Amino acid sequence: MAAASDLAFDPWDAAFVADPYPAYAELRALGRVIHYEPTDQWLVPHHADVSALLRDRRLGRTYQHRFTHEEFGRSAPAPEHEPFHTLNDHGMLDLEPPDHTRIRRLVSKAFTPRTVERLKPYVERLAGELVSALVEAGGGDLLTDVAEPLPVAVIAEMLGIPESDRAQLRPWSADICGMYELSPSQDTAARAVRASVEFSGYLRELIAARRKEPGEDLISGLIAAHDEGDRLTEQEMISTAVLLLNAGHEATVNATVNGWWALFRNPGALAALRADHTLIPSAVEELMRYDTPLQLFERWVLDEIEIDGQVIPRGAEIAMLFGSANHDPAVFAAPDRLDLTRADNPHISFSAGIHYCIGAPLARIELAASMAALLERAPTLSPAAEPKQKPNFVIRGLDGLNVTV
Repeated sequence: MAAASDLAFDPWDAAFVADPYPAYAELRALGRVIHYEPTDQWLVPHHADVSALLRDRRLGRTYQHRFTHEEFGRSAPAPEHEPFHTLNDHGMLDLEPPDHTRIRRLVSKAFTPRTVERLKPYVERLAGELVSALVEAGGGDLLTDVAEPLPVAVIAEMLGIPESDRAQLRPWSADICGMYELSPSQDTAARAVRASVEFSGYLRELIAARRKEPGEDLISGLIAAHDEGDRLTEQEMISTAVLLLNAGHEATVNATVNGWWALFRNPGALAALRADHTLIPSAVEELMRYDTPLQLFERWVLDEIEIDGQVIPRGAEIAMLFGSANHDPAVFAAPDRLDLTRADNPHISFSAGIHYCIGAPLARIELAASMAALLERAPTLSPAAEPKQKPNFVIRGLDGLNVTV
C-alpha cells in the first residue's frame, strides 16, 4: 500500500488544492480504496464505489444513534466545541433514520417540484437585477455581486428572514462551514463555535417572533409542525434552518464562480454557449461535474464492509472523493474535457441515497438563471485578473472573480 508521503493527494498543499484532478487520477490507478494516514481515513476515488457507498446503509453520517463514542472507538468532541456540534448534529444531513426521515419528510414539502417552480420567476428577476447592476458598474466581483446574493436572498426569503438581517448570514455560514474541512485549526473551530452561538441565538428569537405572528415562510411551517405534535424540537428547527441556509447557498455560490472560471479557461466552450443558450441546462450539469463544489463527503463505517478485498472495520471513516468520481474515465468519456453538450452525465455533485441534496432542483434553477442573465446582459463578460483559489479543499471555491463587461 502506498504511503501518504508517496501520494500527490495532499489537502493542505496549495498546488494540490488549486488542481486536485491529476492526483485523483493517481489515486484511481492505485486501487479502489486507499488508507490515508494523516487523517486516518479510507479514500474512495472511483465513481462506481462512491455511488454505491452513498446508498449503503452500513455507513452513516453519524454513529450516535447506535453507539456511544467509547463503543465506537472514538473520542467525544472537545467540550469547548459543543455549540457547533449541538447545532450540526441536529440537522438532517448529520442524522440517520428515524430522525432523518422525520425531518426530511417535513422539509421536503418546501422543496416539491411545484413549490420550487413557483420560485422561478422570483429567481430569474433577482438574477437579472443583480447582473444589470454589475453591467451598469462596468464590472466587479462576480462572487460578491451576483453569485453570493442570489442564493442567499432566495433561501432567506423561503425561511422568512427579514431583508435587514441577511447581511450577517453569509459570514456566519462561512465560519460554520470551516469545520467541514479536514483537521480544522483551533482558530477555525473558535470562529465556528462563535457563529453557531450567534446564529442559533438569532434563530431562537426569530422562532419566538413567528410563534406570535406566523407567516407563510418555512420557519412558520416548522413551528406549526412542532406545535401540532412532538415532531420537531426547537433545536431541530434551528439546526434545520441553519443547514438549509448553508447548504442552500454554499454549493451554488461556488458552482457559479468555479463554473465561470472554467468557461473563461475554455474559450471554445464559452463561445458555443454564447452562440446557443439552449445549452444552459446541460452546461449547468457539466460545470457541476467538471469542477465539483464539494470535493469530499465523509461517512462512518457502522458495520464492517469490504472493498476490493480490503476489510474496513466498524469505527473507520470513509472519505468519498466526489471530485475524483466526477472525473472517472470509466463513467465519463474524456473526463478532463469541458463538454457542455455531454448528454450522459451521472455526476454525483448532489450526492445520492437518503442524503441526496434536497435543494438540488432549486440550485439548478438558480445556476441556470444567473448563467442566462450573464449571457444575455453581459455578452462580453471576461476576467479582469486571475482569481485566487480559497485554501479550503473540501468546499472548493474562489476568493473572488473580478470581471469586466
